[in-house]
Amino acid sequence: MRLVFAGTPEVALPALDALIASDRHTVAAVVTRPDAPAGRGRRLEASPVAQRAEEAGIEVLKPARPRDADFLARLREIAPDCCPVVAYGALLPRAALDIPAHGWVNLHFSLLPAWRGAAPVQHALLAGDEVTGASAFQIEEGLDSGPVFGVVTEAVRPTDTSGDLLTRLALAGAGLLTATMDGIEDGALKAVPQPADGVSLAPKIGVEDARVDWSAPALRVDRLVRACTPAPGAWTVFRGERVKLVSVAAVPDRADLAPGELAVTKKAVYAGTGSHAVELAWVRPQGKKPMSGADWARGARIAAGERLGG
Repeated sequence: MRLVFAGTPEVALPALDALIASDRHTVAAVVTRPDAPAGRGRRLEASPVAQRAEEAGIEVLKPARPRDADFLARLREIAPDCCPVVAYGALLPRAALDIPAHGWVNLHFSLLPAWRGAAPVQHALLAGDEVTGASAFQIEEGLDSGPVFGVVTEAVRPTDTSGDLLTRLALAGAGLLTATMDGIEDGALKAVPQPADGVSLAPKIGVEDARVDWSAPALRVDRLVRACTPAPGAWTVFRGERVKLVSVAAVPDRADLAPGELAVTKKAVYAGTGSHAVELAWVRPQGKKPMSGADWARGARIAAGERLGG
């Protein structure tokens, strides 16, 4: 089939690479978000998908809005049979959805109808899901509500961060999306409506959502840190400055600390929660690189009774 691929961040690259490598399909163009400021210099930089497409000699479309008349006209000229999508980052209007004969097919990183929305992997970790996955579904105007062509499942490991889990899902999902394109071309694959039960939402997690509540149980603190790694990064306040928490580990046999209270030994630093303590394995003080919690505690010269949380 003749395809136009829509995607923006690095997580979309495995699927784009798989479709480019396919001997059954041709990626005629990619659609991605406009160049955005990046790095310390805040210079405009093309998205990872745009960069990969340019390397492969594929036309790149960067509409400010997918409803723009020029974009829609160019899409009609390209005349794709289908438009596979991975983390594009913009809502598609009906005028765009109607152009390809087989519509737009999205690779979403959850087992739909669970975790519809922008942050399915983060919410799966926050909820303590033991199994998640990826779904290939037909895009319609509702939020991730279209019929599903197929899924792959993935076990959630106890130490998974959202970055870890998303990396595995992107690789497995690339195979699913390619197989879905094959099945659509063959006419052998039919999308099945999502069940009405089991719907849950996964809105974007912002910086304020990532602030640690030390009165919460240790399990909740650990899930928040893992869900927000690498972005937006779980954080707390110490001596009036933000400290990001890169990794924590539960310490069930230590319940002598009040929420947020710190205790330092020669090799570790612990913080109290609403249940038992957690070890601050890796932290990132404001303006500094990540470091072990023990190194941070030595440098900060933490006094007895000091607390996190401001």
